[in-house]
Amino acid sequence: MHQHRRSQAEQPHRRVDPLPQRGVSSDLPQQGWPRPGPRNASRQRPTRAGRERIAELHPVPAGRPARTRPRTEAGRVKPLRIAVIGGGHLGRIHARLLADTPGVQLVAVADPVLRSREEAAAAARTEPVADYRELFDRIDAAVIATPTATHRDVALDCIERGIHVLVEKPIASTTLEGEELVATARRRGVVLQVGHVERFNPAWKPLAGEIGRPRFIESLRCGPYTFRSTDVSVVLDLMVHDVDLVLSLVSSPVERIDAIGHAVIGPHEDLANARLQFADGTVANLSASRVSYEAERWMRVFSTAGFASIDFNKRTSTLVNVSPRLSEPGFDAAALPPEAKNLFKERLFADVLPMRRLPTVDGNAIAEELLDFAASIREGRDPRVTGEQGLAALAVCETINDQIARQNAREAAVRTLAHPAIIPPAERRAAG
Repeated sequence: MHQHRRSQAEQPHRRVDPLPQRGVSSDLPQQGWPRPGPRNASRQRPTRAGRERIAELHPVPAGRPARTRPRTEAGRVKPLRIAVIGGGHLGRIHARLLADTPGVQLVAVADPVLRSREEAAAAARTEPVADYRELFDRIDAAVIATPTATHRDVALDCIERGIHVLVEKPIASTTLEGEELVATARRRGVVLQVGHVERFNPAWKPLAGEIGRPRFIESLRCGPYTFRSTDVSVVLDLMVHDVDLVLSLVSSPVERIDAIGHAVIGPHEDLANARLQFADGTVANLSASRVSYEAERWMRVFSTAGFASIDFNKRTSTLVNVSPRLSEPGFDAAALPPEAKNLFKERLFADVLPMRRLPTVDGNAIAEELLDFAASIREGRDPRVTGEQGLAALAVCETINDQIARQNAREAAVRTLAHPAIIPPAERRAAG
């Protein structure tokens, strides 16, 4: 069920037409991180009123191979010097894991907040630094776990100096920013990996090649309110994981997106549902909430070959394969003789729809992600989740967010027109 591995030249790139920016609230604290500056007006592409953004597949030319690590005089590969930029929840996890990763030297944790950087650095036994720019001459790569609104500026600073980057999801705040990062990384010949960590979940990995072409996909990703990633909607906070997984399964353009969402606590949506319809007929129904009583993360995939169920929390996956007998010409279960029909019912789940639990190897998904990042740098290959793939997921999520905004605006307009103060007196009398 995992995506078929292809060269970067063959990987699909989904692009969307930009719509007016959904900016970050001015009152959201960025805790000292550089805020995105004004864009170059020449980079802004025009929009057309009422035009829906529909993701389309475009071939992406392969970038230059990443630079391999230098060797010592004895021929041994030097440790890969990596810094973690951002000392929050995810940054601390990355730092702690990198500190124990073979072949890696964790140089520092950078964060403008004193307490954040000192606590993260102490836990990872490394140096705290206030300004990540002080590290440019001391590192080969960086893991960026800063607020989403800063991803573009921080990542671009690193990439322009030839530093390989693993940036947490989403790749950037907007597709325009994401396109800039992808193009710059290709020009500079550095690795740009995006932190869609579910690709490394032990429940996901064994499904590679086990299921045919998807026809219907549904997913649920929800959990309690954590006060993390509240600078973006639940679509970019949680649903983006499932969008990335779906795009890795379906090799067809998105033709239509319908979505609805609601903000419960803050200015951004805390729960959302999106329906993606692809050109080949595949449909994906995705739901996400960060105001749920319990944490759930699962996906179900119905395909031409069977049915797969993945529980990302429990790290288990089951597969139901459809017997080839059902595809035989002329086979009709309803037309079977009574005895054969009874036997068919008795043996339905043993012979016709057998279920098996796929073996999984327990492991830490983030640790595996970091190992893939380091290996892609050393071997000069693409990481499992490229910048282009992260951009494709962002493009779909941006469209989902815009559809939610449009739906909310339509509902607000209907409520306003239905208000008694708006309805003409004659119509009110006729209605009453």
